[in-house]
Amino acid sequence: MEMRGFQQYKEQSINTMTQGELLLLLYDELVKRLTQAELAIEKENWPVFEASIQRGIDIIAYLDQTLDKQYPISTNLAQLYEYFTYELGRVKIGRRSEPLAHVKSMVGELRDAFRTAQKNGESGK
Repeated sequence: MEMRGFQQYKEQSINTMTQGELLLLLYDELVKRLTQAELAIEKENWPVFEASIQRGIDIIAYLDQTLDKQYPISTNLAQLYEYFTYELGRVKIGRRSEPLAHVKSMVGELRDAFRTAQKNGESGK
């Protein structure tokens, strides 16, 4: 019964988030999954590694699908998402940590840029 209440709370929290908050939540989850994949490589835990990479690819696909194409930056973001997906596919096949660390770094920078933009937007209100 408690878990159902918690699930309802999570759903309500997500439903009341702004688009900026949802975007940051997705980026946070993406960084988390890429970190899990890095740890799984170190431990050679291939099922967790593959699941983490696949979840990361799924998140990137969702981010790409939900881009608002009316803004010029959307084209650049779509190209970045395509690059991330390509690199993570290579990471998944080759089980290599170097390109994974590179993608994770780039995703972290994007997340930080969106976080800064959101804070600046809120302070401008």
